[in-house]
Amino acid sequence: MAEENESGEQKFEVTEPVFINLGKQKRKRIKRLMKGRGKLWTEVESVIDEVSTMLGDEVEGKTIVPIVMVYRRNPKRRRTRGIFGF
Repeated sequence: MAEENESGEQKFEVTEPVFINLGKQKRKRIKRLMKGRGKLWTEVESVIDEVSTMLGDEVEGKTIVPIVMVYRRNPKRRRTRGIFGF
């Protein structure tokens, strides 16, 4: 898997990145995901397993890189109206 070059650095073969969109999530779930725990982490692991089974022999000796996207919607700003509501 990892090869060392002349300067002693390791070189990994990497497949194309796998994008995983988890959508809007709570802050607590995101913190658990960053620690490698929780429901979201198991979802990421299941996607990686699914991709590796789809690729089959092509993935042997390579590293799968998941790119996880989570978003949070900002609340809309309320307009302030004048004294008379115009």
